[in-house]
Amino acid sequence: MSGETSRNENQNTKTLDSSLFNQLSHRVIAIACVAALFVLAFSVANAQQDQIPAPATASEESPPIPADQLDSLVAPIAIYPDALLAQTLAASTYPLEVIQLDQWMVNNKYLKDQALAYAVAQQPWDPSVQAMAAFPDVVQRMAGNIQWTTDLGNAFLAQQSDVMDAVRQTSNS
Repeated sequence: MSGETSRNENQNTKTLDSSLFNQLSHRVIAIACVAALFVLAFSVANAQQDQIPAPATASEESPPIPADQLDSLVAPIAIYPDALLAQTLAASTYPLEVIQLDQWMVNNKYLKDQALAYAVAQQPWDPSVQAMAAFPDVVQRMAGNIQWTTDLGNAFLAQQSDVMDAVRQTSNS
């Protein structure tokens, strides 16, 4: 009887491990899909050189950031690989969540690889922020200079094609 109970417990443990692995795999795939979408958005933005600007209302929108300031703003990330660049730009639009992720990572530094991916996927943050957990140095840079992160996110939201042009210009320099 003891041998049969042990066998059932082993089978239940394997089923639970398989279930958790499947959930984690689905989350990792979802994060990878989000990253792929941002890479696609980056590519589309590069292809749309002759885009017609939307009408602006003077009282609601701030003046566009000049190209030289955009160059300085994107310089720290311009040489990132496209997927990380897209992820960083998307995450910068959630500066408070980036700070929360940084603090969470400090408190959970024992988590690695799949355990980290699973645990961060349980947090209520935007998927672009969750995906940044794989890049702790970038998260620290973003959280350590929250004004830059906020400015980058605002510029990306307001002037996406100009930001992409600045990235191209800066990375070609």
